[in-house]
Amino acid sequence: MSENEARGRRRVISGLIRPMSEKYESYLCDESRVIGNAESISFPRTEVELRYALSVEYARGDRVTVQGGRTGISAGAVPNGGHIINLSRMDRITGMRKDADGEFCVRVQAGVVLTRFNDAVAEKKFDASGWGYASLSALEDFHGAGPYMFMPDPTEDTATIGGMAACNASGALTYRYGSTRRHISALRVMLCDGRSVSLRRGECFAKGRRLQLRTDDGDVLCLDLPTYTMPDVKNAAGYFVCDGMDAIDLFIGSDGALGVIFEVEVRLMKRPAHIWSAMCFFGGENDALRFVAECRDMVENLAAIEYFDGASLDILRGEKAFGASLTRIPDISARYGAAVCVELHGALESEAMEQLFYVGECIDRAGGDIYDTWLARTSSANIGLREMRRAIPERVNRLIARRKLTEPTISKLGSDMAVPDGFLRATLGMYRLGMTEAGLESAVWGHIGNNHLHVNILPRSKEEFERGKALIAEWAKRVSESGGTISAEHGVGKLKRDALRIMYGDKHILEMSALKRALDPKWLLGCGNILPAATFGARGV
Repeated sequence: MSENEARGRRRVISGLIRPMSEKYESYLCDESRVIGNAESISFPRTEVELRYALSVEYARGDRVTVQGGRTGISAGAVPNGGHIINLSRMDRITGMRKDADGEFCVRVQAGVVLTRFNDAVAEKKFDASGWGYASLSALEDFHGAGPYMFMPDPTEDTATIGGMAACNASGALTYRYGSTRRHISALRVMLCDGRSVSLRRGECFAKGRRLQLRTDDGDVLCLDLPTYTMPDVKNAAGYFVCDGMDAIDLFIGSDGALGVIFEVEVRLMKRPAHIWSAMCFFGGENDALRFVAECRDMVENLAAIEYFDGASLDILRGEKAFGASLTRIPDISARYGAAVCVELHGALESEAMEQLFYVGECIDRAGGDIYDTWLARTSSANIGLREMRRAIPERVNRLIARRKLTEPTISKLGSDMAVPDGFLRATLGMYRLGMTEAGLESAVWGHIGNNHLHVNILPRSKEEFERGKALIAEWAKRVSESGGTISAEHGVGKLKRDALRIMYGDKHILEMSALKRALDPKWLLGCGNILPAATFGARGV
């Protein structure tokens, strides 16, 4: 590098690391509503700037918290002292290729927002400035291909792609298409000291539970992987490990605690020609559970099965009564005590009609009425049903915010557990009995197709808050004993560490700690995420 180039680089990165001030107060929290603290913040735009920020903080021994869109609800993006690296300005779509199967893979920086990415894919409009010949050639082929889409669909569509990778985000369509992990074909990760690792799926595998990683500058890292067996359910709890695993999967879902994901290559899928949704209403929860079981047995083209209990429907009724955010959907009758929304994906209209007929049979068998069903066969109507799903947590958050004005010590308590097939009804019964005996208000909704429900406890006092915490800890123990997980989609972050210890036990927590120390010797990255923050060798405690 010439002296002029060196001076130019110093000018670019001078002022990158900024002291915390009131201007940046919003970066001390995420959607968990937990508020942290930090001494400084940076907004790198390039790989060079990111490497500089990490190198400086590593030399100082400062903790580093990585942020994207701060849409998470497990406090993974909440700083625990030290420095914040916010990747929202690393937001370029940087290239495209066709894989061996002729499908399209798109390379993005970590700060690309999901809604913007989905719009670019749907409209086939990309800022291709700076793309190489191979990417431009793939883009030309993409323009001549049919419609494609990126399947992961977390409820918060302002999430960033990097954040989705960091917590292995999922959503309603996970029932058919799997979580974000399944749609990632390559990653670039920066380690705590600024060294980078480039990983492509299918190229680097562990030998048993021993993994060798090669950095981009040629260093070899030898890692012993934890020995636990992950549950055979939808799961986002702890580090992904298994015998002979692909190295790329270690960093996906690691909550920014093992390395900084700064570039992601995602695989697109052909958009189904017909996407239909049906909102099916029932008198109570038992009928809804019977309908879910019938659907899973009879309907082949299900892409999603989403549940709303009676309290959730009351929330939606209130949303329609006091606001205009749900104008696309009809009023919800008071006679409904539960609802299940199913989404069907098909290549042919006749195929979709056949599957819809089977859904009608399932409604009849469960004691529902097909004439009480809302059917959405257009994009606009489907958006309306998706707005219902988003409206529930938004209204719950507003409710808790009002209660905190008089009782600042409380917050919403939410579970994110999933259980194996065969345990759903018993687990939901456990939830109901526990909340009834504790006298707690709640709302239950979520991805019932994956046996994954969000139980949201809404405390009105500090005493109820403490009873709710104890109840969730007991649920974590019993769900883990059934072969389930304490976190199916939101990661562990800082809020579920105790539940993770219940799930895996002290021995495996120690193995996870050893793996982290091998990649992050000073214990600086994502401090407090997944594992407790170490106090030695790090400032910002």
